[in-house]
Amino acid sequence: MKKITAAVGIMACAMAGGAAAQTNVTVGGLVDVFAGSVQMSGQADRTAVVNSGGMTTSWFGFKGSEDLGGGLKAEFALTGFFQGDTGTIGRFPGDNLFSRDANVALAGNFGRIEFGRGLAPNFLPTVLFNPFGDSFAFSPLVIHANVPTGATWASTNAADTGWSNQVIYTTPKFGNLTANVHYQFGEQAGSTGTNNIGANLLYFNGPIGFTAFYHDAELSNPNPAVLASSQKTMFVGGSYDMKVVKLFATYQRNKNELATTGAEVSTDKLYSLGLSAPVGNGSALLAYANTKRDLATGADAKRNTFSVGYDYFLSKRTDIYAVAMGDKITGFDRETSFGLGVRHRF
Repeated sequence: MKKITAAVGIMACAMAGGAAAQTNVTVGGLVDVFAGSVQMSGQADRTAVVNSGGMTTSWFGFKGSEDLGGGLKAEFALTGFFQGDTGTIGRFPGDNLFSRDANVALAGNFGRIEFGRGLAPNFLPTVLFNPFGDSFAFSPLVIHANVPTGATWASTNAADTGWSNQVIYTTPKFGNLTANVHYQFGEQAGSTGTNNIGANLLYFNGPIGFTAFYHDAELSNPNPAVLASSQKTMFVGGSYDMKVVKLFATYQRNKNELATTGAEVSTDKLYSLGLSAPVGNGSALLAYANTKRDLATGADAKRNTFSVGYDYFLSKRTDIYAVAMGDKITGFDRETSFGLGVRHRF
């Protein structure tokens, strides 16, 4: 990360005679590109690819803060995703320029309050409690929760991993525990009750980690709602670092309903298991996710996905990785994918 210190208060000082303030602006990002072969269960053909975001979605942007005195800080973030293989802006066609972050915040002894686009309550619990982190290409948990597979399988979560038009309150640390409360305005005239609300908990104490989140989502922003127009979701997860191996486990349950009538459309039950083990200058990774989807029509379905990989660090900022994945959906054959990639942070 390259830090740039900008004396933004000098002009105001000269004009108004006030004290000059300073804003610290950080410019940074990440590029992740892999080559391989991809075919998810239910897809008719295999595709040889050079794709972006094998382990982390490529991104760039700006973050900054200003010390306002008395323990109060102003902060901002403008960060966006891009495709490292093509140079295209966004995660997919039509994605926003700053779809990762576009927000301003005040932080102090009271905690932190943020306005704008930022993380959804599901994001941190999902990516911190599986061995493949925020890999939207190879993490079984992330794929089940957030990646729709064409017409074959809708993602488990109804809303995006980032929410627009939201207010987030982050509590001060209570020992080893922090919490985030999210409220997203629907901004629909005449329908002020249409919104997304949620919260998450994060607890880390030595080798032990614990998390939970809940959301009541009616807005897609921009991912489409899952099989319904309203979703209530609860999630719990834990990790334990035994030094020779770190273990992960999560459980999630979704109830999808029609917002107009409250009629139940489907229920998803998703669990995942995983481990990472230090090997040489990297880590061996193993993960499994299983989703059982019960439809009100009786046409139930299941999906299970497993991944195995190795992530090797050439330096603190650059790593290379190799991953193989198997995927199976009810009514379709098991298909496999694999990738070899490079990830660099700047």
